[in-house]
Amino acid sequence: MNLSVKITGVEFKNPVIPASGTFGFGREYDDLYDIALLGGISCKGTSIVEWDGNPPQRIAEVSGGVLNSVGLQNPGVDYFIENDLPFLQKKDIKIIFNAVGKSIEDYVAVVEKINETAVHMIELNISCPNVKEGGVAFGTSCEAAAAITKAVRNVCKKPLMVKLSPNVTSIGDIAAAVEAEGADAVSLINTITGMKIDINTRKPVLFNNTGGLSGPAVLPIAIRMVHDVYKRVKIPVIGMGGITTWEDAVEMMLAGASAIQVGTAIFTDPYAPLKIIDGLKNYLIDNKIENISEITGKLELNK
Repeated sequence: MNLSVKITGVEFKNPVIPASGTFGFGREYDDLYDIALLGGISCKGTSIVEWDGNPPQRIAEVSGGVLNSVGLQNPGVDYFIENDLPFLQKKDIKIIFNAVGKSIEDYVAVVEKINETAVHMIELNISCPNVKEGGVAFGTSCEAAAAITKAVRNVCKKPLMVKLSPNVTSIGDIAAAVEAEGADAVSLINTITGMKIDINTRKPVLFNNTGGLSGPAVLPIAIRMVHDVYKRVKIPVIGMGGITTWEDAVEMMLAGASAIQVGTAIFTDPYAPLKIIDGLKNYLIDNKIENISEITGKLELNK
């Protein structure tokens, strides 16, 4: 049974990838198991300079998931190239660099630095606030999403995947907009904006007031959005959002995902990605399916 998938010319040995922000740069998890068993890794979102992130409290457990307002804390691209990339290069694993920024110029600068490295793919996180446009996220309008994609595509020498925000009216429209400006693939969904209130202080639990909801609670939303986007674009879709088990992964692929990313599940079970890989393998055997890619988009809607 063949678990390998090819996305924008990059071949992954299996379709299971830890999601950006939940796996760091892989070093800590490699103490538990060989991360080369995974299809790839989407690295922690990294900017042109070091970011401190938001003040605490910036994590809160909620029913069915987690709210986070970490603020994309990261050591900066130079530190990544000098310290984390050499470690990842020793592993037989596909490296996805997740790029973040506060302006179009930030994104362009960080991608230009990564162009000359051994990274296999760039994932553009357009859920970041655009400081030049009043803090509105790049990915919340077709115009802004298209503009950032076009600017990065003009300098990017790697396959370019754009990570989409679900906090929009039509994620299909956003996906079509970035496809039109040269995106090679899209990944979705990023976290959904939410809030938790301390009923004793009557204040939000998170210092930043709101945060991004991830975890099992968002899975049905993510599946619907992945299917919506799959129907709108011709480029590959990488699905994420609430995937905890191999059954969740199969659902996501049937909805249209060529590969999947696992995030919050890793916090409660660091071995979750390996269990999903084993489950997918058994699913192929049980259903006499030769290649995992055969199930992508094979959802049969009720008439």
